[in-house]
Amino acid sequence: MQSLLAISRRPWPMGLPIPWLTMLLLLTLLGGCASPQLATDDRSAGLSIERLLVLDQAQDALGTPYRWGGASTNGLDCSGLVLVSYQAAGLQVPRTANAQYQSLPPIEAARPGDLLFFGRGSRASHVGIYAGNGQMIHAPGRGRRVTTTSLDLDYWQKRFLGAAAPAP
Repeated sequence: MQSLLAISRRPWPMGLPIPWLTMLLLLTLLGGCASPQLATDDRSAGLSIERLLVLDQAQDALGTPYRWGGASTNGLDCSGLVLVSYQAAGLQVPRTANAQYQSLPPIEAARPGDLLFFGRGSRASHVGIYAGNGQMIHAPGRGRRVTTTSLDLDYWQKRFLGAAAPAP
């Protein structure tokens, strides 16, 4: 019986000089690079009053102009929308998208009223509020207004980092 080390030094069948163990290591690392899947749970029955208040405030903000650092009816950025919506429900969250992402406990599947985080690597650069039915309410950026968007878009799927549920 050959040792594992001897087998790992064999070239690939096509003559490539990559050892088997190296290839297994590369496949393992690539599997770890897969981004999380954006999963949702649209059961609206039994939503807490806090979640309903968050969603109501976020819907009231639709059409508000984007303003970097904004957290009022004069203008909102993405984390300002979250801050204002959660304050309306009597809940405190950190001010920035990345602080929210880093400090709030992650969940597997977002329910209406939960937060969805987007970015690259381990840093969140955008946050939205899950509205249900595959839709998110968010403040998209300069020159735009608070709006809803479909989470089915590749843009969001590729940048999804995770979700959190600050509301009970």
